[in-house]
Amino acid sequence: MATRQFKMLRCSMAGVAAVAAETRHVFPRHTHDQFGIGVIHQGAQKSLSGRGMVEAGPGDAITVNPGEVHDGAPIGDMGRAWRILYFDPWVIAEAVEDMSEGRTKDFEFAHPVISDGRIADRFSALYSAMTKGGTALRREEMLFILMSAVRPRENATEQAIPDGIAVARGMIDNDPQRSVTLADLAEASGLGKFQLLRGFVRATGFTPHAYLVQRRIDLARRLIARHMPLAHAAFASGFADQSHMTRVFVRKYGVSPGHYADAIG
Repeated sequence: MATRQFKMLRCSMAGVAAVAAETRHVFPRHTHDQFGIGVIHQGAQKSLSGRGMVEAGPGDAITVNPGEVHDGAPIGDMGRAWRILYFDPWVIAEAVEDMSEGRTKDFEFAHPVISDGRIADRFSALYSAMTKGGTALRREEMLFILMSAVRPRENATEQAIPDGIAVARGMIDNDPQRSVTLADLAEASGLGKFQLLRGFVRATGFTPHAYLVQRRIDLARRLIARHMPLAHAAFASGFADQSHMTRVFVRKYGVSPGHYADAIG
């Protein structure tokens, strides 16, 4: 199996991206600003999730929530292969709001690994409808059918973080393109620099710099999805140049920004 082989397919539905991977690549800790639902169909992997370390093998469904810190490594020498759909949050929000008849918009996927052949089958049907020219009716039907099986946990509440750390995180979230120093964040939070650093890692799983890079590459992905030229997207999201953006993009998504732009169309 190749060390790194990722393919991004064109999707017929706005706000959805499809990836097929067959790889021995080890992903470092990272987050996505999207929901992800996929299925392992060869090999096995272990990964950090919002609920600790988990393992997934053939036929297992895998999920990830926006902002959830995770990584991924193959179990054994043969690597693993999977297909996954990434959904912009509004796609899932609309589906869950409809399914709950308007009662909730706050939710998360409750299980990072689900061993259920019915879910794997429903995912395969949705993936096919998204990537092989299925009708809009078919795509929407299969999305609801899959979501009803995965059962997002409604009314999920984010674990509270200290006010000062929340302020520092908000500075980054609100303007990831801006250059900030540890002193800037500490001053805004009312904490010492070491207190800020220690509290930030505890709350987010990242140092402030690593968190900033995550937010910048998320912004870059959204700008590329809006058809902004790659060099402009790199500048607008705060990277030193397009090469820097590309290196971070490939580490996180497995594909280059150019490949992503081509798949988005």
